[in-house]
Amino acid sequence: MAASSNRITMGPLVAAIDQGTSSTRFLVFNAKTAELLSHHLVEIKQSFPKEGWVEEDPKEILQSVYECMERTCEKLTQLNIDISNIKAIGVTNQRETTLVWDKETGEPLYNAIVWLDLRTQSTVERLINKTPGRNKNHLKHKTGLPISTYFSAVKLRWLMDNVDEVHDAVVSHRAMFGTVDSWLIWCLTGGKSGGVHCTDVTNASRTMLFNIHTLDWDPELCTYFGIPMEILPKVRSSSEIYGLMKLSSSRKCGALSGIPISGCLGDQSAALVGQMCFQEGQAKNTYGTGCFLLRNTGAKPVMSEHGLLTTVAYKLGRDQPACYALEGSVAIAGAVVRWLQDNLGIIKSSEELEQFAASVGTSYGCYFVPAFSGLYAPYWEPSARGIICGLTQFTNKYHVAFAALEAVCFQTREILDAMNQDSGIPLTQLQVDGGMTSNKLLMQLQADILCIPVVKPSMPETTALGAAMAAGSAEGVSVWSLKPEDLSEVTSEKFEPQINPEESEFRYARWKKAVQKSMNWETTEPVGNGNGEASIFSSVPLGFFIIGSILMLVGAKYLAGNN
Repeated sequence: MAASSNRITMGPLVAAIDQGTSSTRFLVFNAKTAELLSHHLVEIKQSFPKEGWVEEDPKEILQSVYECMERTCEKLTQLNIDISNIKAIGVTNQRETTLVWDKETGEPLYNAIVWLDLRTQSTVERLINKTPGRNKNHLKHKTGLPISTYFSAVKLRWLMDNVDEVHDAVVSHRAMFGTVDSWLIWCLTGGKSGGVHCTDVTNASRTMLFNIHTLDWDPELCTYFGIPMEILPKVRSSSEIYGLMKLSSSRKCGALSGIPISGCLGDQSAALVGQMCFQEGQAKNTYGTGCFLLRNTGAKPVMSEHGLLTTVAYKLGRDQPACYALEGSVAIAGAVVRWLQDNLGIIKSSEELEQFAASVGTSYGCYFVPAFSGLYAPYWEPSARGIICGLTQFTNKYHVAFAALEAVCFQTREILDAMNQDSGIPLTQLQVDGGMTSNKLLMQLQADILCIPVVKPSMPETTALGAAMAAGSAEGVSVWSLKPEDLSEVTSEKFEPQINPEESEFRYARWKKAVQKSMNWETTEPVGNGNGEASIFSSVPLGFFIIGSILMLVGAKYLAGNN
């Protein structure tokens, strides 16, 4: 009897698929209270076929979604929660990550090229060289974005130029392009048997093919990159019914079949919604694989003069206006933890990183610039590479651990400064979310380096919450109200600055000096040897030396033969 009454009082539920760079989650929320009832997480494997290349298996991504759904449904059943109360599902995803698949077979034609992949650097350099005045902001008036390896169009261009299967599928009209949201929605709504090929305005605005003013694909941009518009998904709002889940009854999560997928937001937009930053001027920073600071600028796009991106924040309904944001993007935040763990073996876990850093409480003059994928905002400098400087004989792994955490905070300070300059109204506190916010030392360091309070919600899954809110409030679902008076109060923890501003400014100035040292490490375009690898002749001085040496040897032999 208790179980039955419990099911009735639970009310409508809304689920969210949160497919990030390093993991996939499936989460179920109470639509009335925003309480997280159950979730499951599966880690995603990244592969690095060559230096600067980052890929993921699209099938593994899809399988991780199924596994998360199945395990969460099992947990809900154990909690005596009726799965049939789930009324809608939202999708949020790593942005810019690029996939192409065959619409007839449903098979991916290549691995997903992850957003921080650098293989397109030479493509980007060629595009910039073609623009008047070698201007990387040549397309910014339409896209809000600089020409960069970060965005999907150059990744798609690389796939069309370098992967025969992709080229052939495009030519024979079998190819479908999408970011991760499009791949998942297409597969989950039937795939090759009637799957819905769509994306939302927030993901579309990260491709460099989308006009942020007209809110649609731009024919001139598609021509510029040589991309046929027929392979692009249909652009929809962030909150509407796209299609219904089609799952085999043999699956453990088969009970989710028939539930509408009705919310779709790129992960940073979803976090903005989940943090309830609906007012112009409100901002949030998400600490995930990268670090992303978004500030709501209202119904008009604001173009940055200080290296930030202009992006679509959300469009919560077909008939609702789009809302825009200024964004500062940092490529490497949480990824530095994985690097210290997997590549250097300095730490065994993120918890150990916090312990190491806390044990010394200082970097002892050591500064770490983790420009593994070049520098994003505000520099947009793909030639930069990671450096650790200021080392002495006294420096040890504990100081490096502290410097790694400080690096995340310094990068955030750079984009916050740019945002304050663009808006003219400095932020008085920073709302934060994402996996790294569980590190209390990091949060305190962030408050110290910004010299403003840092506010962290007690429920850290704001990205998934934003996707659930968009799905639950969609027309035809309407189980989640987004009216300000109906939104749940968010409990939070506040970190106040604890060091004097002069100390903060001194450390920040040293960091900026280190950033300058990281610039221009990769200055020449490698010459391929046919296998996509750099030739020894890509170094011009070395090439002259080798050719000169060969000529001298030939000359010596000739002279010896004539004597």
